[in-house]
Amino acid sequence: MLNLWEQLLVYESEEAMKLLRFAGLVFIFITTFQFVNIRYFGGSIFSLSSQDKFPVSSSIDVSTEPVRTLSGPERLNFSSSISVEVDEEESTGLEEDHVIGSDKNDTVQAHDSFIEDVKDKETLDLLPGTRSSNETYEKIVEDADIAFENTRKVEILESKSDPSVDNLSSKVKRFMKVSNSGVVSITEMMNLLHQSHTSHVSLKLKQSSTVDQELLYARSQIENPPLIENDPLLHTPLYWNLSMFKRSYELMERKLKVYVYREGKRPVLHKPVLKGIYASEGWFMKQLKSSRTFVTKDPRKAHLFYLPFSSKMLEETLYVPGSHSDQNLIQFLKNYLDMISSKYNFWNKTGGSDHFLVACHDWAPSETRQYMAKCIRALCNSDVSEGFVFGKDVALPETTILVPRRPLRALGGKPVSQRQILAFFAGGMHGYLRPLLLQNWGGNRDPDMKIFSEIPKSKGKKSYLEYMKSSKYCICPKGHEVNSPRVVEALFYECVPVIISDNFVPPFLEVLNWESFAVFVLEKDIPDLKNILVSITEERYREMQMRVKMVQKHFLWHSKPERFDIFHMILHSIWYNRVFQS
Repeated sequence: MLNLWEQLLVYESEEAMKLLRFAGLVFIFITTFQFVNIRYFGGSIFSLSSQDKFPVSSSIDVSTEPVRTLSGPERLNFSSSISVEVDEEESTGLEEDHVIGSDKNDTVQAHDSFIEDVKDKETLDLLPGTRSSNETYEKIVEDADIAFENTRKVEILESKSDPSVDNLSSKVKRFMKVSNSGVVSITEMMNLLHQSHTSHVSLKLKQSSTVDQELLYARSQIENPPLIENDPLLHTPLYWNLSMFKRSYELMERKLKVYVYREGKRPVLHKPVLKGIYASEGWFMKQLKSSRTFVTKDPRKAHLFYLPFSSKMLEETLYVPGSHSDQNLIQFLKNYLDMISSKYNFWNKTGGSDHFLVACHDWAPSETRQYMAKCIRALCNSDVSEGFVFGKDVALPETTILVPRRPLRALGGKPVSQRQILAFFAGGMHGYLRPLLLQNWGGNRDPDMKIFSEIPKSKGKKSYLEYMKSSKYCICPKGHEVNSPRVVEALFYECVPVIISDNFVPPFLEVLNWESFAVFVLEKDIPDLKNILVSITEERYREMQMRVKMVQKHFLWHSKPERFDIFHMILHSIWYNRVFQS
C-alpha cells in the first residue's frame, strides 16, 4: 500500500514538472514573439489596418458639452470674443506688449472659418467642447482679461507642487545644483547638447530601412566634415563649428524628406497665423507645406513627420475664459494623435520620436509635455527649467510680423557712429523681472539708460522703432516666460541684444555661438546692468554689432524661402536633432 502511494506521488510530481516546462516554453514563445512584433514590425502584426474606421473620441471620456454651430448674433459674438483690433497707424514698434499687446490683446483675425469647419464630422470628433452660448460679450472679454493673468499663475503653482511635471533630466539637475545661481550657462547648455548627441550610439541593424541608412550616413558625414576655414556667405566666428554646420545643411538640402499629415481640419490644424507675435509657427507651416524640395507624399521615404497644428489657434479656439485650465486643449491634441496612430503605423513604430511640431505659444510646452514627450518640439518658450530636452527639442525664434505682405518692413538701423543711446527697453510690466528693471533703471535715473514701461506718445518723441535703431544695446528681459520677440527685433534693427532671462535656450544654439554677438546678464545682476555694458570695450561692441548684421540673415522671413533664412534654419535644427537620434 505504501509503495502504491509513493508511486502515485512520483507520478503527480512528474506531471507537475511537465506542466511547468510547458508553461515556461509558452511564456518564452510569447515574450519572443512580442519582442519581434514590436522591435521589427512596430506592433503592426496585430494592429488594425488603416482602412478600419473608428470614432476618434470613442475611447475617451470627455464630459463637455457637444459642439454646435453658431449663427446670426451668436456667431458674431464668438468672433468678437477672440479678436481685438489694433490701429496699425498708431503702432510704432514690433514688440509683443508695447505695440500689439500681450497674448490677450495682440492683433488677431476673426475666424469665421472655424464655425464652418466644425460642421465637418472629423472636426466634430476632435473638438472636446466650446464656450457656452449664454455668455454675454462683456462677460467673455472680462473673463479673458482676468484669465490671461491668472492662468499662468495657476500653472506655475501647479508645476511647483506637482513633481510629476518635473521633466528635468538628471544631467540638467546636476548642472543647476553645481551652479550657485541655479542657472545653466550657454557653455553648460552646449555640454548638455553634446552629451545628448554622443549618448545616442548609432547601431547598424541588419534590417535597417533606407531611411535609417540615410540618417546613419548623414551622421557620419556631419561628424567628419571637410574642413572649411572661410566661406563667402557664412562668417566663421558666428558658429561653433562652421564645417559641421555647412555639411549638415547641405545634406539637409539634398536628402531630407518630410511627410505632412493631411488629417485634421481648421482652425487648429492647417491654419497658419501669419500675423502677430506667434507668427513663426504659422510662417513655418505655410512654407513647409508649399515646399517641393522637402515634402514627400510617400511616408515610407520620410525622415520626419510633421504635426501641422497651431498652438496659437489651439488656445484661441478652445481655451474657455475663466476656466484656468488647459485640459481640453491637451485632450484635443490627444484625440488628434489617436486619430493619426489608428490610421497610420508610423507613430506607433517610434512612439513619435521621428515626429515634430512647431509651436510658439507660451503654453505649448505644458500642452505637449504629456502625449508628445518623445516628439522633436520646436518651442519659442524654450526654458531649461520647464523641461526643454537638449538634443531633442529645438529653440524656435519668436518673430513679430505686422504686415504679412511685407515681413521685412523697416529692416536695418543706424550706423554705429549714430547710436548715441547706451541701452533701451520699453514694454509692459509682465512677470516679476521687468518691474525690477524699471525700478532700477526706469524714468530719468540715468540719461544713458532709456528704460520705459511705455513710450509717451507726443509730437517730437522717438518711437519704439526709432529707439531700437538708435541704441547700442537693446534690453531683452523675460516676461511671463523666458522668450521674447525683442531678441529677434534687436537683430532685425542691428542692435546688440542683451538677454536677461535665466535658463533661456536661444534659437539655433546647436549651430550659433550666441556669446559672439549677444550679451547675457543674470537676472540677479540687473542693479549692475550699466556697469556690465560700460565694461565692454568699444572694439568689442563694434565687433558684436558687425556680427549682428551678419547673423541677421538667419532670422528673416521671406515670401519665398531663401538659403540660410529662418525657415531653413528652423528646419535644419529639427533635421540636426533627428540625425543625432539615429
